[in-house]
Order: sequence, then C-alpha cells, then structure tokens
Amino acid sequence: MTTATLSSKGQITIPAAVREALQVGTGDRVEFVEVAPGRYEFIAATRPVTELKGMFGKAAKRVSIEEMNAVIAASGAAGGTAAR
Repeated sequence: MTTATLSSKGQITIPAAVREALQVGTGDRVEFVEVAPGRYEFIAATRPVTELKGMFGKAAKRVSIEEMNAVIAASGAAGGTAAR
C-alpha cells in the first residue's frame, strides 16, 4: 500500500509510483470522487473532453436545441418530471 502524509497546509505529495500509474505531472488536474460515505477515488482529469466523442456510439435520434429547451421547460412546469 502506498501512503502519503498531509501537511499543515492541507497538501499531500502524491507518491511517484501513483503519479506514474495515473500518468499525471506538474500542473495536471485530479478529481476526488466520493464513492461511498468517507471513501473517495482519486482520478486523473488529464484527458481532454474531446476524447469523449463517440464514447456511447451514434445517437438513436437527433434532438435539436429547441426540442431540448422544450423538454427542460416542461420538466420545470411539471415539477421536474417531463415525459421523454
């Protein structure tokens, strides 16, 4: 198990083995995601958002901005439950 110590300023140094495994370096962003009460995952946020393109395949139906806005408006008017 790899450990790190919290400084008086609330900072930690990420051990070299962890930095290498996550492929993170100086200036890279990381996220702490709560997966259960008191339990977090440490995730490298270094990939550009453009890499998400195509992650879920082609959309079954194209939806226009106007259609999205109409559903959002209907959801607000219905108290948060719009038909899809």
